[in-house]
Parts: sequence; C-alpha cells; structure tokens
Amino acid sequence: MPGRAIPERAPVYDPFTGVVLQAGTAQALAHAAQPGAELLVGGDFLIQYGARFLGKPEQYIVPGLVVLDYGDMLTGEEAWSFLWHRSNLHPRAEVVGCRDDGREDIVFFRNLDLSLPPQVLVLSSTGALLARPTALIAPDITGLPARLVEYLPRYASVTDWLAQA
Repeated sequence: MPGRAIPERAPVYDPFTGVVLQAGTAQALAHAAQPGAELLVGGDFLIQYGARFLGKPEQYIVPGLVVLDYGDMLTGEEAWSFLWHRSNLHPRAEVVGCRDDGREDIVFFRNLDLSLPPQVLVLSSTGALLARPTALIAPDITGLPARLVEYLPRYASVTDWLAQA
C-alpha cells in the first residue's frame, strides 16, 4: 500500500502596499510615509506570520505544513486556521516550516505559544525579510488584510504610536 504524498509547503501571506517606518528600534507598517518616523522601505510587500515558541516569544516558526497526529496534512489557509483554532485538539500534531533563524524545522503544536499574537514579517516580492513591525499606522482599516489588522496594534498616527511605546 503506497504512502500518502506529502503536499508542497504553502505558508500563508497577505499582499500589502505601503511603507515600513522606524522610530528608534521599533518598526511599523503604514500606507505612506509619516512625520516623526524614518522611512525604511516602501513598495509592494508580502506579509507572513510566524507562530511564537513557548517560553521564547522572540523566536518563531512560519508554518508551511501541518501534520496531524493521525496522518492528515494541511497547507495554506487550512493549516493556518487549524493551527490557531483547533490545535488544542491535537497537541502531538506538528508544524513544518522555517524558523526565525532561517532553518527548516518540525515543531510539536504543544511547543508553540498560541496565546500570543503571531510575529508579523514583511518580505520583499522575492521573499527577503525586510522588517518585523510591531505596529500598524492606519487611521482607517479599509483595504487592509484582516490578519494584519488582527495581529498588529493599530494607531491613527506616528504620534499616537510613539506615545504608547
């Protein structure tokens, strides 16, 4: 009896057009340059998300494939949704993906801290990591990816963002 074919990894991402701003060591996403922060880069980006490690929130893995303990394999949106909404049912299931240090890894769900929001990553169109923003500067959320709005704290202006830092 032949085994199941392993599907190609498919991390979720959202397209975003705008800029990455920096104030001190903190980075934020915005639709356009804003007074009070340095413009790092602008253009069309891919936004990816990493699940943080339990006890090491600065480390994360970008899920490309979820392998359930009974053999099913999920990719893309289905894998992302399962990880965040049903992973408690399968603590022995595994995430296959790329870690924050660039290494490929396989991690049990139980080693991830899914009570923390995912790490937001800004990639170039070629997949190069450009930034790790911790805020979203957007007075209006119209046209923004839903995940981005959910995972990053949103501020109306750079002034509001810096006042919270």
